[in-house]
Amino acid sequence: MSKPLILITNDDGFTAKGLADLIDAVKEFGELLIVAPIHPQSGMGHAITVNEPIRFERTNYFKTINAYHCSGTPVDCIKAGMYLLKQRKPDLILSGINHGSNVSTNVLYSGTMSAAVEGALEGIPSIGFSLTDYSKDADFSACKVIVKKVVQKALENKIEKGICLNVNIPNVSIEEIKGIKTCRQGKAFWDDTFDERVDPLGKKYYWLTGSFIDHEQTDDTDVFLLKNNYVTIVPIQFDMTAYNQIETIKKWNLSK
Repeated sequence: MSKPLILITNDDGFTAKGLADLIDAVKEFGELLIVAPIHPQSGMGHAITVNEPIRFERTNYFKTINAYHCSGTPVDCIKAGMYLLKQRKPDLILSGINHGSNVSTNVLYSGTMSAAVEGALEGIPSIGFSLTDYSKDADFSACKVIVKKVVQKALENKIEKGICLNVNIPNVSIEEIKGIKTCRQGKAFWDDTFDERVDPLGKKYYWLTGSFIDHEQTDDTDVFLLKNNYVTIVPIQFDMTAYNQIETIKKWNLSK
């Protein structure tokens, strides 16, 4: 029986420590294909490259593992991986391990999670992994334990078609992790502001910044549970239809 084929990407770039540790955690599960951005692509969301060429080239950065670096976004990387595989579909798509959490509405901006959503669009079971540590030298040792457990269960039980999993891991030791909770996405949003600065030529420029604010403060969300040292798993779907509003909008009688 052939081993599962796993397509892996990230948004921090192919030299990121989180990607190397993800590969190390799952290499025992099957055949790997790595297609990762050549440069960091955080915050790219579901962007694709349409106004310039996309380049993807084989690299020996991961030694014997089949790997390519790509000039495009994380979603481009998934599309490139599917192209390279021709008619063969991966059994699983993994994205991460991201340097920084992707709870709540961050999934809309995250290149890590958009790659997983692209996998779900392709009908392939997909998982995005993130650690609550933005450091390039973050310690992913606890993450590797969690990744192995989640990936093994996902391969055994299958993820429903059209769904991907958003897995966030607290930045603590494996002994300090209280457990793994499947939960809902919290209602938290960025309170955006622009930091005004002046360049050496005296011209103004701006740096987007802000604070991430939890508007619920309840104990059943990914935001709350992650802060309290639980690994969180939120099932994500790409269908954004507000079904409860369809009949309401129909009553506007726009057809008249």
